[in-house]
Amino acid sequence: MKTRVVVAASAAIACAFALTSCGSNDSTEAGAETLTVFAAASLQNTFTEIGEQFEAANPGVTVEFSFAGSSSLVTQLVEGAPADVFAAADTKTMGDVVDAGLAAGEPGDFATNVLTIVTESGNPENITSLEDLTREGLSVVVCAPQVPCGAATERVEESSGATLTPVSEESSVTDVLGKVTSGQADAGLVYVTDAKDAGESVTAIPFPESAGAVNTYPIARLADTDNAELAAEFVDFATGEQGRAILAEAGFGAP
Repeated sequence: MKTRVVVAASAAIACAFALTSCGSNDSTEAGAETLTVFAAASLQNTFTEIGEQFEAANPGVTVEFSFAGSSSLVTQLVEGAPADVFAAADTKTMGDVVDAGLAAGEPGDFATNVLTIVTESGNPENITSLEDLTREGLSVVVCAPQVPCGAATERVEESSGATLTPVSEESSVTDVLGKVTSGQADAGLVYVTDAKDAGESVTAIPFPESAGAVNTYPIARLADTDNAELAAEFVDFATGEQGRAILAEAGFGAP
């Protein structure tokens, strides 16, 4: 009986060593890596597709995204949130990351975007211009000033002389879009790419003043990363031919 217990214990120890050895192959196979990318909310659909193509081109790699307003992402990074790559919706928020010493090297511009007016499908309030958004009784929603789309909204107001009185200021452009599509607002200012992605659920009204507030999107590898080479490869992929094609299809302009 004693012999059997010793044999069983020895077998269990051997199995534990085997599982430790084999477990690294099952859960962390050779070459398996996870890349964490912080990206502006307006990049959610395009970067999700870019991430899928990057994974397909790099077997064993998983790209995990965190999408939010650029300023919110900067706050998280400054407070120590771990990430490998950051893609912002304007140069100012990327500048905050650079100033904090969190970027590795010089960020690269990879896309541009402009604002458009969106209304409920069919444009029931018959909005045709930026000036129309100042009409009394109209509920308008915009991005908060600290968010890139909000900063662009302020520049549009300054250049046009129009003064908007929004019913709310949102922390991301996707939240603005959500208020309009859900009927909580008559109109909002979002990026042309968000309006395009929303399809028939909204009516988009371009306005000429938006040309004076073009947002340029930069991307950078972050300094505090254990995946420097992979992060650099992702940046190259996103800014390269395949990434640019996906961005152009979504309505982003070239930098």
